[in-house]
Amino acid sequence: MITTLKDTVTLNNGVKMPGFGLGVYKVEDGNVVIESVKTALENGYRSIDTASFYNNEEGVGQGIKESGVPREEIFVTSKVWNDEQGYESTLQAFEQSLEKLDLEYLDLYLIHWPVRGKFKDTWRAMEKLYTDGKVRAIGVSNFHIQHLKELLADCKVRPVINQVEFHPHLTQVELRAFCEKENIQFEAWSPLKKGRLLNDPTIVKIADKHQKSSAQVILKWDLQNNVMTIPKSVTKNRIIENADIFDFKLTEEEMNQIDALNKNERTGKNPDMFDTE
Repeated sequence: MITTLKDTVTLNNGVKMPGFGLGVYKVEDGNVVIESVKTALENGYRSIDTASFYNNEEGVGQGIKESGVPREEIFVTSKVWNDEQGYESTLQAFEQSLEKLDLEYLDLYLIHWPVRGKFKDTWRAMEKLYTDGKVRAIGVSNFHIQHLKELLADCKVRPVINQVEFHPHLTQVELRAFCEKENIQFEAWSPLKKGRLLNDPTIVKIADKHQKSSAQVILKWDLQNNVMTIPKSVTKNRIIENADIFDFKLTEEEMNQIDALNKNERTGKNPDMFDTE
C-alpha cells in the first residue's frame, strides 16, 4: 500500500509509478496550471496527469521546468483525445503532446475513451510508441470490462492502467476485480466526485474522528483500496492538504461504511453510451 507521497506502484511492465498525483482537468492553461504544477512538485508530488483535451499541456511543461525538480523524478501522463484516434493520427497526437509539454518522452500515455471502431488501431499506434521508447508505459482510460476484453484479445503490449471515474458513489467493484485479475492497475479520476461528497454525513463523521477533512478521508479510502488517485486543485493549501493523508489509517469498519455509500452514480459519461465527439 502507498504509505508516503513518493511511494510507487510497480506496473505490469516493471515501471514504477507514484500512487498519488495531481490531476489538471479543466485547469486553465498559463499561470494557473503552471503554479498548480509547481506547488504540487515543490510539496512532494511526483505524478502529474494531463491530456491533450485539457488544453494545458504547455503550462504543465512550464510548471515542471520551473519547479526545479529533475525530470527523471517526475511521472508525466497524457492522453490521446477521441478525434485524434486511429493509427496515424494517434502517432501525430503524441508528437503534438510531447512538443507542447516540451519533454523528451512521456512516462504514461492513455487512450482517453474507448472510441468504437478506432480504439484498437489507436492501441497499435501506442504499442509502436512504447516499443520505440518514446513512452515508458501505455494504458487506457474509461474502459469497461468488454472494452478491455476486446483489447486484450490480440494486443501485443498489455495496458498497465485503467483510469476511470471512481469515488464512494461509484465503486466499480466488478471492473476493479477484473483489472486486478488481469494485473491492470486501477486509477481514480474525479475521486471527490467534484466536491459533491464532502458533506456526506458518513464521511464527515469519519473525518471528525480522525481530525481530517472529508477530502483526506476519501483519498485515503482510495489508497487503502489499492487505487491510485489524482485529485485536482488549483489552491496551494488544498494541494498540500490533499496529500497530507499518510499519518492515519481507516479501520476496516470505516472502509466498509464508505464502500456502502455506492450508488453506481456518475458525474461523467458512461463509456457504454459514449459516442465520439
